[in-house]
Amino acid sequence: SLHDFAALRAIHNVIIVAPGDNWEAAEAVRAAATSRLPVYIRFGKKALPNLPNNRAFAFGRARVLREGTDALFVTTGETAWRALEAAEQLETDGVYTGVLHAPTVKPLDIELLLDMASRVKAVIVTEEHSVNGGLADACAAAMLGAGVAPRFSVAAIPDEYTVTGTQNEILQHYGISGHGLAASMRSLLEEA
Repeated sequence: SLHDFAALRAIHNVIIVAPGDNWEAAEAVRAAATSRLPVYIRFGKKALPNLPNNRAFAFGRARVLREGTDALFVTTGETAWRALEAAEQLETDGVYTGVLHAPTVKPLDIELLLDMASRVKAVIVTEEHSVNGGLADACAAAMLGAGVAPRFSVAAIPDEYTVTGTQNEILQHYGISGHGLAASMRSLLEEA
């Protein structure tokens, strides 16, 4: 499912959810059961590590998994814990990196995104999706529209024939791992 967000974001009134852990998955199902709008939930392939839980689940609300003053990862779905690993690695270099997890790709928590992105030098949006049409495009449009302009990059699947392998092998190949995301953020900050 590398194109599902892009295809569904174009449809009016569809809620798009990519849970980052098992708690979010259960909460998304509960919320979908009472929603008056259609809800698409992308489930992962396996149990996920629990993310820090600091906010009740609701469609359109993101979760701050980690505060940061220098840089920011914006995540959805299974990339959240990889961004947390990268932020921990960056902290050993003195780079304090926040992690904003958006389990709801649509509607996006634009207010929280803009607040966090306006306070840092660099933002990387990471998702297990094509670089086209997903969370990164939604974030870029919101930030550009509001005039929030830190250095910006996307860690997603490029517009090419994808390599084959396990999920972890594919994500590592494209730099969507703790080590790969940390390296990408270091490079982006050097440009800032």
